[in-house]
Amino acid sequence: MPLIVVTTSPRVAPGLLSRRAWQVLEDGPVRTGSADHPHLPYLADAGIAVEVVTPDPAALVRQAREETVVWLEADEALMRSIGYAAVALEDPPVIEVVPGSYDLPGARLLDLVAVMDRLRTGCPWDAGQTHESLVPYLLEEAYEVLETIEEGDYAALREELGDLLLQVVFHARVAHDRAGGFDIDDVAEGIVSKLVRRHPHVFADTRVEGAEEVSDNWETIKAAERAAKNGGDSGSVLDGVPMGQPALSLAAQLLRRAERAGAPPVLPAEPAAGDLGARLFELVRQAHAAGLDPEAELRATARLYRDRVRAWETGGASDDA
Repeated sequence: MPLIVVTTSPRVAPGLLSRRAWQVLEDGPVRTGSADHPHLPYLADAGIAVEVVTPDPAALVRQAREETVVWLEADEALMRSIGYAAVALEDPPVIEVVPGSYDLPGARLLDLVAVMDRLRTGCPWDAGQTHESLVPYLLEEAYEVLETIEEGDYAALREELGDLLLQVVFHARVAHDRAGGFDIDDVAEGIVSKLVRRHPHVFADTRVEGAEEVSDNWETIKAAERAAKNGGDSGSVLDGVPMGQPALSLAAQLLRRAERAGAPPVLPAEPAAGDLGARLFELVRQAHAAGLDPEAELRATARLYRDRVRAWETGGASDDA
């Protein structure tokens, strides 16, 4: 006779179980070690009796030699104890694990939302944060992600992306506490709707020939969205450009947007060439024309300079010694 362990995911709504799990539970008898297991009310509605007992791995495996025993949920420690108890017997029972529900991709995001809710209500520091106080951390985490990508440190990228994701969830939780605010589901709904709307070649019947046509459609859809927001006025192609970003990337983004709108490469009202800002802007224009990212180019040069200074410091220390 087997000992059947039915496992479930806490990230899937209770009551949603696989066909095999329902069959096993209906055959019973069913035991569990948790009196507040979220599936108990749904099993009761289905007429399945579940006995709540203190987990006793040795007793479970002994009984499973005589009859089928179904255990609802077992953590890693209990499964390990059941395994030890089984191998200690001369004639151990068959132990079968039946997954009742599975995590879908992205399910662990629910854990992050739950942890953030707990922190917001249980930690004085987290509870005291505002959108404004979190800005430095948002910028810091974004730059740390950028640094791991530039250095090719993909092992560290996973952790840094997690830190950045926390900032998004944190801001959404702060917004939830405001009267008339929003929550993380509203944030996700907004970006999902935007992505679907701007990819009609994926989610509708629009046909495209390549990435360039995708980009053109994207800009056309964005212009329509601006017009809808402004009562029919499509506004400027530069609307939405964040002016607080680093100056090199700001200039590059302005040039990209202006080019898409058909603006001439040089405008008559631009500052005189002798102005330092104008000369820097012209360098950005040249980088844009060459298909280069001026921010990335300068950062690469800065990293090279950093390495050379460090090498000089090391060599200088050796000479002094």
